[in-house]
Amino acid sequence: MSSDIVYMDCNVSVGAEYAGTYRPCLGVEQLLAEMDWHGVEQALVCHTLERNQSPVVGNAVLAEEIAHQPRLVGAWSILPPQTEELTPTPAFFHEMAAAGVRALWAWPTEHRYVLNRITFGCVLDELSERRIPLLIPCDWDLAYHVLADYSELTLVVTAQGPWGNDRYFRPLLERYPRFYVDISRYELDCGLRELVNRYGADRLLYGSAFPQAPMGGPRLMVARAEIDEPSRRAIAGGNLRRLLEEVELA
Repeated sequence: MSSDIVYMDCNVSVGAEYAGTYRPCLGVEQLLAEMDWHGVEQALVCHTLERNQSPVVGNAVLAEEIAHQPRLVGAWSILPPQTEELTPTPAFFHEMAAAGVRALWAWPTEHRYVLNRITFGCVLDELSERRIPLLIPCDWDLAYHVLADYSELTLVVTAQGPWGNDRYFRPLLERYPRFYVDISRYELDCGLRELVNRYGADRLLYGSAFPQAPMGGPRLMVARAEIDEPSRRAIAGGNLRRLLEEVELA
């Protein structure tokens, strides 16, 4: 097995959590040390304040935290344009570029909005055109509704549990070419091998949901799965880096 695979976690948070956290990292130095411990070279990171307080606060704090940190790529969070809390597009995309942010999160339950075309109109169309990944928590009803409204959106469903969600996500893999799955705790016996054999590896992303869950478990699963080396490289970080390179913010 090759030892030069570069792992990039697609789902990491920095900052204090309210409760129920495996191992919180209050700052990026702690996060980088945790990544070093698990052999994870890079990460797509958001700040807990984006989810637990407000993107207005959390986005700004994240930008400050990840400045001059080449191993970390930022992921901000969105809010409905009607409340005018965030900078309108396209200026928002310029702010993303300046802050080293190349992906976005949506937390509709926590922030009390409906993630659909009625609320976001052409905003998510522009995300689709710019190929900006939108990450959402594992909510399959939400994923189906969002993709029905925005079929070209690069959508990543994160942090699935260990019981196997294939009946939910396989139809989405078949229908929507820009739909991606964070494998996180996809702990089925030979599940990753069978998934790669059936659909290929190009839309599977290594993620951990750290610090709500350990970073090393999913990494070990990718490292030991019975899949070919190109697939392992793609899932470990190649797919995510390709997605982030495709983003057009200018």
